[in-house]
Amino acid sequence: MLARLKQVPFYAQVLAGLVLGVVLGLVARETGPVADGSPNWLTSTLATLGGSFVSLLRTLVVPLVITAIIASIANLRGVAGAARLAGQTLLWFAITALIAVSIGIALGLLLQPGDHTSVTRDAAAEPGAVGDWWAFLTGLIPSNVLGLQASTTIDDTGAASTSLSFNVLQLLVIAIALGIAALKAGDAATSFLAFNASALAIVQKVLWWVIRLAPIGTVGLLGNAVASYGWDAIGSLGVFTAAIYAGLALVLFVVYPVLLRLHGLSVRRWFATTWPAIQLAFVSRSSLGTLPVTEQVTERLGVPRSYASFAVPLGATTKMDGCAAIYPALSAIFVAQFFGITLGVPDYLLIVLVSVLGSAATAGTTGATVMLTLTLSTLGLPLAGVGLLLAVDPILDMGRTAVNVAGQALVPTIVAKRERILDEERYASASVGATARPEPVPVAA
Repeated sequence: MLARLKQVPFYAQVLAGLVLGVVLGLVARETGPVADGSPNWLTSTLATLGGSFVSLLRTLVVPLVITAIIASIANLRGVAGAARLAGQTLLWFAITALIAVSIGIALGLLLQPGDHTSVTRDAAAEPGAVGDWWAFLTGLIPSNVLGLQASTTIDDTGAASTSLSFNVLQLLVIAIALGIAALKAGDAATSFLAFNASALAIVQKVLWWVIRLAPIGTVGLLGNAVASYGWDAIGSLGVFTAAIYAGLALVLFVVYPVLLRLHGLSVRRWFATTWPAIQLAFVSRSSLGTLPVTEQVTERLGVPRSYASFAVPLGATTKMDGCAAIYPALSAIFVAQFFGITLGVPDYLLIVLVSVLGSAATAGTTGATVMLTLTLSTLGLPLAGVGLLLAVDPILDMGRTAVNVAGQALVPTIVAKRERILDEERYASASVGATARPEPVPVAA
């Protein structure tokens, strides 16, 4: 049985998980809660499956970010014009983000999602985490070597519980500092860089094991979303949901193909090769969790490994066309319209500025609440508006992350083409068959 299952292409397994998740979610929703109002056994099982899959991905984020960034900086040693490549990468991150946020603003003004909703102000609620520019800047300063943060909560009974979390931005700063220091140290750091490369290979291997559980995680994540939210929540925010996915579709299926064609690259080849990463991102809702697949497909497109291993990890933490451009732009317009607040040209320019400069606030993990609150606070809009959108956030986050990851594979491809380091013969021969079944990406020492 297992041998037959291994013969099924990975993308087909994920698609089967999507279908099964929707079916089980509908069954769980129709079954309803148990007598005391708690979720039924099927809903609880789906929630456990999906939550466990995401937890496994998040567990590997710390070692993955640190080792991948250090290795990527080390690999730039052998790249001619490394500083120019880095600058071009950041420039195209900004260009595509600018296009994406402009589309978000245009759709918000055209569709008026805040004026076409049945959600009431009772749903408004202050978010648990609020982003602001000062917190964003000070948050770049590491508080400890692993970027760990502790928070204590007290429940209704007075019992206190402490949980640990990590700040991906701080991890990024730490890893960049270590990578640059290792290069400056010269021969003395050779053993350290070799150890880091080996550690990255091991972390990627473990991550591949987790990724192979994606079909099961898909069943849990999508099934729980359908069971918990159903069509009622989507219906109350139907125009907003449609506007978000319309914006995501325009970026993914119009803007990105146009950019590829302008650079003389085959759109069909690009989609055929990158689709496994885009699909996995849709399921996992994590750019960092999809990082090895994104890097693999980018290399299969002909991008040199030495450059891809730098650009893709950087993009996984800072390149967010879905979460940091389209979504906050449309959400800010929705909140303003809902509360009857008129936005002027300076406000829309602020939305653009926040989206282009603040995308690192999303930090490659699931959800985009921090980026949304950063945008709302910058515009002076009610933060309670975040609560209006929480009901459909998991459903939106799937599409947002898929576009994020697509952009993280697109920019290195475009930059490599512009800098004449793209292997165009390999690009022309790239196909979905090469990435249908995930395999580890070799790591250069």
